[in-house]
Amino acid sequence: MSKVAIVTDSCASIPENFLESLNIYWVPYYIHRGKEVLRDLVTIQRDAFYSWLPTAQELPTTASPGPGDYLTIYSQVVEETGAEQIVSIHMTSKGSGAYQAAKVAQSMISETLPDIQVEVIDTLNVSMCHGWMVIEAARAALAGKSLADIVEIVRRMVPVTRMIQTADTLKYLYMGGRIGRAKHLVGTLLNIKPLISMEDGVIVPVGQARSRQRAYQLMVEKIEEVVGYMGKIKIGYVHAAAPQEVDKLRALVENRLDCVETIIAELTPALGVHTGPGTAGLCFYPGMTLD
Repeated sequence: MSKVAIVTDSCASIPENFLESLNIYWVPYYIHRGKEVLRDLVTIQRDAFYSWLPTAQELPTTASPGPGDYLTIYSQVVEETGAEQIVSIHMTSKGSGAYQAAKVAQSMISETLPDIQVEVIDTLNVSMCHGWMVIEAARAALAGKSLADIVEIVRRMVPVTRMIQTADTLKYLYMGGRIGRAKHLVGTLLNIKPLISMEDGVIVPVGQARSRQRAYQLMVEKIEEVVGYMGKIKIGYVHAAAPQEVDKLRALVENRLDCVETIIAELTPALGVHTGPGTAGLCFYPGMTLD
């Protein structure tokens, strides 16, 4: 059976220990800060970026990797692993050009290396929702699953993997043009904590609260609507320079839900541009989904 390799990009925000242990290959996004062109987690790291971002006079912009970046990583994967099949997994095509760039690279490699098969998947999601799909695909690959089986695992996860997050402000999403259908929340009072999620690849509002603690309680309630009290979930807590907020959220979640696996991930700078520091939230899916 041919070995299957897994490729993604930095916006999956997967912790480094998982990238290494699961043999996940990834491509960095680009961040344009004034005249600087930075590469996510390569020439700019989380701590330095989140320390600088609140002082920015002008918001940086981001750009997805290009077809050449993906072609390079696909070729590297083949050379280093001997894989003949690759599953390339990307954030929502409605918020980034990464999926389209990977599709172009898929066509390019079919011309240069016709024996290599590449499947490109649009997760219609972001952050650790995207990351969870990559992780489960990589686990399946290491277990010797076929390309078709791995693709099926990811496609089953797409409609049931959900993100909910909150922040003190939506100005970063708004300024970066990624606000989706939550535009009306931008003008809310400063003491209102908006909750946003993603539906069909687009950011949507799912509620608001007058305090972070209440916002976190609402997150738990929304998970319970899906899986019930003490329902089994796999959960990824995500934050942008706010680990203390994850601790508060986690305490509420674990009191009411059965977390069969937990990951804590800090958003990469390429995502932090749009969320801003202080963001906290979660990405989850029913824990029995893959059984």
